[in-house]
Amino acid sequence: MYVLPSIDLQQGRSRLVWWPGAASGSGTPTDRPAAIAEAFVAQGAPAVHLVDLDGAGQGSPANLDAIGSIAQAVVKPLQLAGGVDGPEQIRIAFAAGATRVVMPLWAVVEDSAILAESVEVAGDWLAVGMDARPESLHGYPWRHRPEPKLEQLIVELNGAGVHRFVFSHVGDDGAELMARLADGLDAEVLVAGGVNTIDGLRRLRDVGVAGVILGEALFTGAVDLGEAIAVVS
Repeated sequence: MYVLPSIDLQQGRSRLVWWPGAASGSGTPTDRPAAIAEAFVAQGAPAVHLVDLDGAGQGSPANLDAIGSIAQAVVKPLQLAGGVDGPEQIRIAFAAGATRVVMPLWAVVEDSAILAESVEVAGDWLAVGMDARPESLHGYPWRHRPEPKLEQLIVELNGAGVHRFVFSHVGDDGAELMARLADGLDAEVLVAGGVNTIDGLRRLRDVGVAGVILGEALFTGAVDLGEAIAVVS
């Protein structure tokens, strides 16, 4: 299993300040995304996950300069979420320097044409992100089809060419659900957020989760990135 550090981008900066020496009072805090990404890569990160908060609100990637500066600073894959709502937005993300994208479930789930073109543009570098809580599907305003079961939806998307899924709101106790969803899929299953302990990482690793995206847990020091990478590798 691999660990992806995550940086929330807002108005060209990191939403959270990175201060690796906060516990000892050493080092210099920074909100420069490229500097934070470099620090994560220096600790062994195989790739970096970016969340474009402004892009999510606008429906298209917005922090293009920040994405570009990170791409120049680190020679690692960049996975972008936020504002990637269709094939044109995927093209913008790739032009800015992202190499992987995460589309929200609502953007693809009821429009097969958007899904097909997005798969054509991004191929295996396309992921679909979704809330793992059952009530999230129940609360979605289904317009063109009956409400599906989560497992049914995953199988459908996988069959349509989606080979990477990013599940949020899983938490440290979500290993059983992830094991059930990953079973028999021709896809990578990733977990984003909600994992705040090394033991939680171990549980997800042991059930076959391919990767975990860690954001605030790294910024607060709840999880050490180097330790996390060593434990799950």
